[in-house]
Amino acid sequence: MFKRLPDADAKRVVFKVDGREIEAYAGDSIAAALLAAGISPTHLSTVSQSPRAPYCMMGVCFECIVTVDGVANRQGCLVPVRDGMQIDTIKGRREIGA
Repeated sequence: MFKRLPDADAKRVVFKVDGREIEAYAGDSIAAALLAAGISPTHLSTVSQSPRAPYCMMGVCFECIVTVDGVANRQGCLVPVRDGMQIDTIKGRREIGA
């Protein structure tokens, strides 16, 4: 289980995940913020449709892909959260051009 260390002085940011408002620390990656909020999986495997979630947290494995402000297939571990951003988890296969 991913657990956040307390930091009373940390600046907070608010963003939405699948329409739900989430609070995170400024400087968190999207993947870290989702794990801290208990949100998993971030997408389903294209082949087997098995649930996938952040794994390496450094941009190697592509298990944390999400849609960020309408841009699909972004690696959540490489994108810092910011106020007002919209994150959508990926449900099912995507069509080409979608």
